[in-house]
Amino acid sequence: MNLSEALSLRAVHYFIAVYESQSFSEVARREGVSASTVSRIVQQMEDALGQQLFYRNTRAVVPSEAGHLLIDYARRVRDELAAAQRRLAEKNQQPAGLLRINAPQFFGQHHLARWLPALTARYPLLQVELTLTDDFIDPHREGCDLIFRIGALPDSRLHARIVATQRYHLAASPAYLRQCGALRRPADLVSHRCLVYRGSASGANKWYFRQGATAWQHQPVSAVFTSNSAESLLRAAVGGMGLVLFPDWLLGDSLHSGALQSVLTAYQAAVAMTPQQVAMLWPATRHLSLNVRATIDYFTEVFAEPPYWQATE
Repeated sequence: MNLSEALSLRAVHYFIAVYESQSFSEVARREGVSASTVSRIVQQMEDALGQQLFYRNTRAVVPSEAGHLLIDYARRVRDELAAAQRRLAEKNQQPAGLLRINAPQFFGQHHLARWLPALTARYPLLQVELTLTDDFIDPHREGCDLIFRIGALPDSRLHARIVATQRYHLAASPAYLRQCGALRRPADLVSHRCLVYRGSASGANKWYFRQGATAWQHQPVSAVFTSNSAESLLRAAVGGMGLVLFPDWLLGDSLHSGALQSVLTAYQAAVAMTPQQVAMLWPATRHLSLNVRATIDYFTEVFAEPPYWQATE
């Protein structure tokens, strides 16, 4: 018998079962075969490999060093086959049941909720629970299936698909700019009214500017209005209260409609010196559920490349 025959899927299954139970007879009872059949198949593996996998005695079957080495590979073969079987079974299935999504307040209201009717129309058996919070959550603790987050990517305990690297705009209403005058450089901000976002954990945003590939420079500003509500700050800016520094996905509609105008366009602007991504995150499980996979693919499709909020700039 050659090696491929000796290492059949049935043989691998029996090997794992014997390794875990340390008994030929126990495996034989579970599988409905004779103990001699299980022993013979394992021995054929040993002969093909040229290694003894178990030490046999009257009381137990004890894995050898080679058996300990082989078990990890055998389990991977078993797990990969199980995953393939699930994927094949899912081909005739569709997403169904509860999908729990967490996202930042403004992003969820303006860039998720608008697309959920089409998602549930595509998958009628899917139920969506959308929770909006600007604080990062632990999906394992909160029981969340999919997270939308903006910022530097978190640690590797989560899988991620990047939607876009966000761009920031310094913007104000046409009425404010007519009243208070144009800005030529970031230092001019000291004489302007600024509206600043303040996160509950991170505090007030800092404003950074640079030209080309130069280093980022922090520009201190005096805020006339701070809030942890991006919606409130945006409405105040549209109403002529002052300048905001916000990302493209938040300002896109206002810039496109003319309600706000970008200023200092010769400069790059940001609230952090490291790239900030819009990303979809999910727990690092070995096998991604059909609900999560379908939802990730759906939002990748509707956001497009580049995302539609950048295409309207």
